[in-house]
Amino acid sequence: MRNIDAAGMGIGDDHPPRIMGVLNISQESPYDPSVFADPGEAAQYVDQQLIDEGADIVDVGLESANKKFDVLSPDQELQRLNTAIETMESTSGDAVWSIETRYHEVAEKALSRGYQMVNDICGFADPDLPRVCEEHDVAVGKMASPPDLERPGAIADVDDIYDALSRNGFTEKTILDPAFGGWSEDKTVEDDRETFHRLREFRGYGRPLLVSINRKNFLRSVAGRDTEGALPVSLAATAMAVERGAHVIRTHDVSETRDAALIGAEFSRDRTSVAGDIDVEELAVTSPAEARRHLDRLGADTEVASAAGVGVFELNGLAPAEHGTLRASVNSTQGTVMGSPATPSSDTQSAAGLVIGTPEALRQLVTDAAGSSEALDDALGSIETAIEWKPWCRNCGIQLFLWPVDENRFRASPESDKWPTSLRALRENLCPIM
Repeated sequence: MRNIDAAGMGIGDDHPPRIMGVLNISQESPYDPSVFADPGEAAQYVDQQLIDEGADIVDVGLESANKKFDVLSPDQELQRLNTAIETMESTSGDAVWSIETRYHEVAEKALSRGYQMVNDICGFADPDLPRVCEEHDVAVGKMASPPDLERPGAIADVDDIYDALSRNGFTEKTILDPAFGGWSEDKTVEDDRETFHRLREFRGYGRPLLVSINRKNFLRSVAGRDTEGALPVSLAATAMAVERGAHVIRTHDVSETRDAALIGAEFSRDRTSVAGDIDVEELAVTSPAEARRHLDRLGADTEVASAAGVGVFELNGLAPAEHGTLRASVNSTQGTVMGSPATPSSDTQSAAGLVIGTPEALRQLVTDAAGSSEALDDALGSIETAIEWKPWCRNCGIQLFLWPVDENRFRASPESDKWPTSLRALRENLCPIM
């Protein structure tokens, strides 16, 4: 994972999570406590509510991202920039100052007047913006967006979001933002939840990640909270985001978010990273999909991603013949192991066991052990389904298996013969929405 320097502050795996506090020089912005038009009042807010509370970065927005407002032109943003510059010059605290803009003209003026970072919500739709950032040698946030200056973040599908981040390339100090929030009418809370579930995949570019999830609808709707009551869900998600690989957390609630980010960092797994003649880094990969992202970055064969990760499945209620078949198949399948007591001595006894293996090996096990009984075939079908699709119901958050289960396909035809009995039981007994 690439670490970057932002005006002397390190961002990346080798550094603590960084908190980006928000200041809006825009009366249209939806979160009133962070909105100021007077430079003096804005500077006081920055010193007392952002920097003193633990903000490492102050991100200044010049216009609202609300879809109902017209997009400002470069000249209109430049008019507001004077307030942003005066605010920066009036503060006494120490932080990296970031200007949120999609225009290279605005970035150029802000950087020439003392700003030290750019936050581009249009993903380099202005091709001159990364050039300006490189000329000033500053860090730049790049949010996933179409190549359109008037449609920031208007991408819903996770794979499209991932691809959009590479459009128009990167600078040496690019930080990636997968664009959480209602940036377009087509983007749903389910889309945001899917992006959050798959956040680790965005580490595939090998660059630091920025997430802006503070009080977002995809979180508060889980708990039925309005914006004012959404701080607890934001903090829970912050800790999860850091554990999943986020390096910068953009927030209006600096002190609380800082604490949550530190918890996420504390309980993240330590990874091996050794720099020398040959650098070694243990990647935070938990699924084949995440491995494919890293393989693609290296230009390597993505087919080998099927060997990434290890699945662990517990099977209960095995009849003696089923237990024997499964054990024999495990013993003959390279890459799988089974931990269980001895095969039951009586036909009336049942057994349990843990089956452990890579996705590729488990697929082979499913084939080799098939045909012993309908019950075992159903159980094996559950394992096969789990290693092919995604791991949770987006409505209730129940994690079904280690590997993906496609609940959309299941929900569309829940009684289909293609679905194993165990998945139908999950639908009936665990999730009333699924």
